[in-house]
Amino acid sequence: MNRTNIIHLLEKKINREYIIEDEMMNKHTTFKVGGPADLYVIPRSEEELVYAIEVCKSQNVPYYVIGNGSNLLVTDKGFRGVIIEVYRQMSDITVEGNCITAYAGALLSKIANTALEHGLTGLEFAHGIPGTLGGAVTMNAGAYDGEMKQVLESATVIDDKGQVRTLSVEELELEYRKSIISRLGYTVIKATMCLEGSDKEAISAKMKDLMQRRRDKQPLEYPSAGSTFKRPVGHFAGKLIMDAGLRGYQLGGAQVSEKHCGFVINKDHATCQDILDLIHYIQEEVKSKFDVQIEPEVKMIGER
Repeated sequence: MNRTNIIHLLEKKINREYIIEDEMMNKHTTFKVGGPADLYVIPRSEEELVYAIEVCKSQNVPYYVIGNGSNLLVTDKGFRGVIIEVYRQMSDITVEGNCITAYAGALLSKIANTALEHGLTGLEFAHGIPGTLGGAVTMNAGAYDGEMKQVLESATVIDDKGQVRTLSVEELELEYRKSIISRLGYTVIKATMCLEGSDKEAISAKMKDLMQRRRDKQPLEYPSAGSTFKRPVGHFAGKLIMDAGLRGYQLGGAQVSEKHCGFVINKDHATCQDILDLIHYIQEEVKSKFDVQIEPEVKMIGER
């Protein structure tokens, strides 16, 4: 891509300080790995986000929209193109009655706390999920028998033609870890969740209970992307990996968590390649021993 030209175009609507060259992606993923992105752009409004995507599309430049990088692996060579961050600069949350509207960059944990403050139940499951709303809507994030599909009313997106549209929960076609957004390459701008009124103490108690269960069972003390694999039909990925004898198995700096085998962690300054090699090895071992193909839940981008 013609970097100078792209920067010049982006500068027409986005402040130059929010257009960063050769930004290391290990600073922007919870796995703490990833090489440089050619350009790293941080829109501060819906208009700037729409414009950044419009520039990339019109110039045929590869782009990828991220939140806080909680479900993302970026290769060691980095990303050739433009990374667009929708995170802190687009994270406003508003409450009207029993409904909460938040921009895509808002953390799920903060939205859940907002619900608690207003005595609204239904988002307790999201309290410990480390991602942003945009990613949660895109992949229909869920935990502990709750999922976004249960609370979403609608989402405003940028579609594959660059048009801004508001889709109902039915139109989002939410399924296990996928949606029309992931299928057609849409970008979430904001979403509305409608909840029910309840006792604040009961909501708080449930949130604390779920958070404690996370701490007890998940390796939160190490960098990771959360649960590494999708749940295969009729099985649990973590149990398959454990039964394959891979608890604690390590390649380079990447390790199968000893606490929860469904998590690959950055144990000791892992590279992205270490993690990818370990994921591939796990898949081969589980397939060989149990004839079950497990697929990564974490998204992988960048130059190989």
